[in-house]
Amino acid sequence: MQPHFQNELVTLYQADCRAALGSLEEGSVACCVTSPPYWGLRDYDAEGQIGLEETLEGYVGTLAAVFRELRRVLRRDGVLWLNLGDTYNAYNGNRGPSKGRANRRHHEFMPTLPKGYGLTCKTLKPKDLLGVPWRVALALQSDGWFLRSDVIWQKPNPAPERVTDRPRKAHEYLFLLSKSDRYCFMLPPRPLQTSVWTVPTRPYKGHRAVFPPELIDPCILAGSRPGDIVLDPFAGSGTTLVTAAKQGRRAIGIELNLDYCNLIVKRVTQA
Repeated sequence: MQPHFQNELVTLYQADCRAALGSLEEGSVACCVTSPPYWGLRDYDAEGQIGLEETLEGYVGTLAAVFRELRRVLRRDGVLWLNLGDTYNAYNGNRGPSKGRANRRHHEFMPTLPKGYGLTCKTLKPKDLLGVPWRVALALQSDGWFLRSDVIWQKPNPAPERVTDRPRKAHEYLFLLSKSDRYCFMLPPRPLQTSVWTVPTRPYKGHRAVFPPELIDPCILAGSRPGDIVLDPFAGSGTTLVTAAKQGRRAIGIELNLDYCNLIVKRVTQA
């Protein structure tokens, strides 16, 4: 597969990760740091995109298959750092842009589902917290991954919410998974040696769901060595690739959306 972009440290493929991972050499990657599209949250306007499966079970199964192939390309001592956020069960049949300016901005990138679609997850009650991160993590564990840690990404600047009957969501999960029982792990720098990491979110023009570099740094430093290959199969805005290159690693990114690929090239060349 021909790269969309390549220099001495970064290789970027514009492709569906399910196709691109198959072209990577078995056992060639030391560390993966990634955040897949969250289920039912945004429409990235790409045919066949992950995250718009009709059922939660379908979404979990899709990710399990992706990470099964990713496990093949990891070295025996390789690790996966997986970030996922949760969501609540809601009636989404009429979701889409609304007349109010604030709501229109909020829904701009959310998928418009057909009328009568009903609950996001039909097997659970309205308002239920779906537990998406843990469903995915346990599915990967059942598929052969070693589930080693659940890091809480605590956000001191969480997004505002309009709910009044539960605490405001101010955290996400960052799971550490390994291919085998012995793997590369060096303690991240203080104060990120506990399982609660306080890292503010940081916006980036051109992408609405951006990894803060401060969250990725300890993952790369703990899970790889200089010169190793770090992979992000859902490259997004390219923060993993830029951060890995700055840490003296080689980076491989896969991104389906062409606009995001061009954004990544811009960031890499500027960095």
